[in-house]
Amino acid sequence: MLQSKAIWKYTALHGAAGDWEDDSFAGTPVVKQLLQQRGITSIEEARKFLSPDTKNLHNPIKIDLIEIAAARVHKAIDNDEKILVYGDYDADGVSSTTVLIKALEELGANCDFYIPNRFTEGYGPNEAAFKAAAENGFTLIITVDTGIASVNEAQVARELGIDLIITDHHEPQEELPDCYAIIHPKCSESYPFHELAGVGVAFKFAQTLLGYFPKHLLEFVAIGTIADLVPLVDENRVLAFYGLHALTISQNPGIKALKRVCKIEGNVTEEDVGFLIGPRINAVGRLENADLAVQLLLAEDDEVAQEMAEEIDGINNERKKIVNDIFQEAQQIVESTLMHDVIIVAKEGWNEGVLGIVASKLVRKYDRPAIVLTVKPESDAVKGSARSIPAFDFFKNGMRIRELFTHFGGHSQAAGMTFPIENLPLVQEKLDAFINEELTESDFKQEIEISAKLKTEEINEELVQEINKLAPFGMKNPKPIFELKEVPADARKIGSAKNHLKLLFKRDGQSLDSIGFGMGELYEYISPNAVLSIAGELGINEWNGNRKAQFLIQDMKIDEWQLFDYRGKKNRTVPFDTDNALVIAKSIQRIHSDIEQITFDAPTQALEEKQTLYIYDLPANLEQLKAIIRQTKPVNIYACYYIEESAYLSAFPTREEFVWFYALVRKRKVLDLKNELQTIMNHKGWSKERIIFISNVFFELGFVKIENGVIEVETSPMKKDLSDSKLYQERLNRADIEKQLYYSNYEELKRWIQSCMDYLAEMKV
Repeated sequence: MLQSKAIWKYTALHGAAGDWEDDSFAGTPVVKQLLQQRGITSIEEARKFLSPDTKNLHNPIKIDLIEIAAARVHKAIDNDEKILVYGDYDADGVSSTTVLIKALEELGANCDFYIPNRFTEGYGPNEAAFKAAAENGFTLIITVDTGIASVNEAQVARELGIDLIITDHHEPQEELPDCYAIIHPKCSESYPFHELAGVGVAFKFAQTLLGYFPKHLLEFVAIGTIADLVPLVDENRVLAFYGLHALTISQNPGIKALKRVCKIEGNVTEEDVGFLIGPRINAVGRLENADLAVQLLLAEDDEVAQEMAEEIDGINNERKKIVNDIFQEAQQIVESTLMHDVIIVAKEGWNEGVLGIVASKLVRKYDRPAIVLTVKPESDAVKGSARSIPAFDFFKNGMRIRELFTHFGGHSQAAGMTFPIENLPLVQEKLDAFINEELTESDFKQEIEISAKLKTEEINEELVQEINKLAPFGMKNPKPIFELKEVPADARKIGSAKNHLKLLFKRDGQSLDSIGFGMGELYEYISPNAVLSIAGELGINEWNGNRKAQFLIQDMKIDEWQLFDYRGKKNRTVPFDTDNALVIAKSIQRIHSDIEQITFDAPTQALEEKQTLYIYDLPANLEQLKAIIRQTKPVNIYACYYIEESAYLSAFPTREEFVWFYALVRKRKVLDLKNELQTIMNHKGWSKERIIFISNVFFELGFVKIENGVIEVETSPMKKDLSDSKLYQERLNRADIEKQLYYSNYEELKRWIQSCMDYLAEMKV
């Protein structure tokens, strides 16, 4: 058995199936199932989803106050007022700033942008920045991707004589800022879609300002929408779909330079944005001032853009190193202290801009919520980020101890916080208590949601292309994960460090390669002919001009019990699993210091159930081994024994050979083996061990006396059969044990173990 690392859940279907038999709709059964899981049950809904159309975007004038705000901007342009676009330092904020600046510049506005410094100013509008704007003659400030919680700053703007227009998408608070206008889908009951990213809201405002649909801004909309992890449904799906196409054909110097440093060629995908473009833009704001990222997207010269893109790429590489260094230090702290159910690590000097990334890595490694904090000695406070597991709502539980935090905000899976360092032990105590109240042990495991079960013969390039019609994938439209349950035809470790796993499946003349990156260590836990269940995504492997479907493994499991055959391998390296394991051998020896060890003659009644059983010697009789297996109920068994001298391979003396030797002793009366042994060996072709064994059997039966190698016949022995000899029986029994446990092939040994384990009757072999 091999346990999966995650809990596998299976996606339910939503609603009744539609009329999928309509010839006008071409889709495989798998794609139809995926659509139904997304609540799409009619041909019309399917067409709308699979073929996004800008005609299905909502009219921006449905957003409350957007026309009033647009009129104020046009007035400012007409009067040559200075307009400041106030953004945020993440990819959504950077792209939002770019969209609005480009729209204002197109209209001839006297405008500039401002993004606060993460380290010196923190998130959102601040009083000092507004005062500086007023001193520099700005009379209109437009926030993008921020501002909905800036009640105090709105009052400051009013006192400074600045008109403030807020465009945002974050959750509105109970009290809204008192400003010139708030452009926010969630504050507009008549607007049909409430999940736009900050850049989506900025785009809607730009469309209203320009008076037409600005297709040339879609490439920036795609970056913010995808990077900010908003649901890729409804308007976001349309914007991302066309925005990715715009990125593919972009002539923007900054975008082209970014694509070059990211080594993106051909069609730009949501994964390119999420894993390559977005992180580089985010890196600037994490380590420095995000102005450089906006300047790159606004650049009009290719050489200048290339220089900035390379600088940003360098910053991102520095970010990766900082993240890795902090992660290594955090791991050391976690593993050198008592493991808590909620991990909290804190250290002075950690860069607060990357702590959320580190927290996410800790969650993936330890399957626990994690808080990573940097210590601020000047204020005796800690500041940082938290990430959670699906079963634990961090925001809800953090709000239960809100009084312990100076600042706290976020959502169920992520949060940011600042609090006095003296409160750290109490925060740890409370969160540990909350999680123990709510969760069971299984709740700590990660979850994988499986869309469908497939067979090898169903997986091909055509299916992958059909599934990709559902792209772009993201929140609320996840990339499908499939399960394949079959016996692999081949398994091997690959890569220079042998840290990746490659499985080959074959069925009905079709083969399928499956790759598990970073899963090479699992190779040792896959037994021959085991039925293996793998969960992962489908993709296309391109090599030397050839294209073939492949399975990208995310997790795997084996539901059946397993036998690992290390018989006859004297210098063996056995992969030890020290958790709930047992070693059995003839005598106690230090096989592994962390594993319980017993001998075959140990009482079995007190033995507890074990996950894994390591057998290092052959038992004196098969019943000893049967009793131990039945009592411990292992699901993984390692046969690790080696025989120096084989009873089974050594021919057993025949009854005629016993008769001949006894006749010789009776004839001689006295037989000195020290002198006669070699003569007998030469005459009969027997081994020394054979002659000694026959002599000892007769001695045990009382037919002869033996002293110092001299055999003397007993004059009147009792009548006994050879089978009455314990030594004789042990030799026969030993040969039978070797035949059954050592010289049997793998399948024969597995069948024998199966037959002697009552608890396996309900398990599949």
